[in-house]
Amino acid sequence: MLQSFLPKASLLMISTEHVIVFGLIALLLFGGKKIPELMRGLGSGIREFNEAKQNVKKEIEEGIHKETSIPPAPPSAPVGSDVPKSA
Repeated sequence: MLQSFLPKASLLMISTEHVIVFGLIALLLFGGKKIPELMRGLGSGIREFNEAKQNVKKEIEEGIHKETSIPPAPPSAPVGSDVPKSA
């Protein structure tokens, strides 16, 4: 199974040359002044995503703690125990 995965994984590997070529293409497409703005926007998007992820995680943990901290309800009396018996 590992042997069948390795050829596919080698296609996904990115070398240093690939990164340099992608960088040059981005520089040509966007120019030197736009790239810092794009990276700033990307950074703020990642920051917002991480904050939202932390908020969801905190809400889930609070929900779990609320469920585990609720004391169990007292057992109810059997049905008909309050009804007086006639002799």
